[in-house]
Amino acid sequence: MTGLKLPRTLRLDASDTLVFARAAEPGEWAVTGSFLFFDADPKKLTPKERVAFRSGFLGIASFGFSTLVVVSEASEAERDAAVEALAVQIQSRLGAPSLDDARAAAREEIAVAASLCQPPVNTVLALHRSLEEGEIREQFRLLRPREGAVPGADRQHAYARAFDFFESDEPEEHVDLVGLMGSRST
Repeated sequence: MTGLKLPRTLRLDASDTLVFARAAEPGEWAVTGSFLFFDADPKKLTPKERVAFRSGFLGIASFGFSTLVVVSEASEAERDAAVEALAVQIQSRLGAPSLDDARAAAREEIAVAASLCQPPVNTVLALHRSLEEGEIREQFRLLRPREGAVPGADRQHAYARAFDFFESDEPEEHVDLVGLMGSRST
């Protein structure tokens, strides 16, 4: 292994299938996907599009969104395949003028994704995206596995909480999950 790391989508429960119009499949290579929102006005997005704008990583294969990604080892061949897959998506879905232009954009996106993977393998990352003064701003949080067992828990539940949550200065978010479920397409 070359020490190369890339983010993979992670699904801990079914919430991504409820809050995003299209949820990424677990285990896909991922990029931030901010390029999908460069010309978007967050106020004019549908509720599910706003959730994707605010907190979605883009799964390359499905072009769906994931709330979390996990830092994962990757080979150069896997990185190259991710670049090629993203280039095809950029050309077919977004109308890049040529596959070569799409590859150049995909290489940049994959490089940014790789730069997020400085923490150790299996570190979980979350994204908060906002629009400030006309510019998209991205903030990333690390979700760290808990240290040690839950005091007083039996063996089966000793490590029941997967993560500790840490205070941050990020703005509080309110998501109407029931409202989002009501807008789900059938």
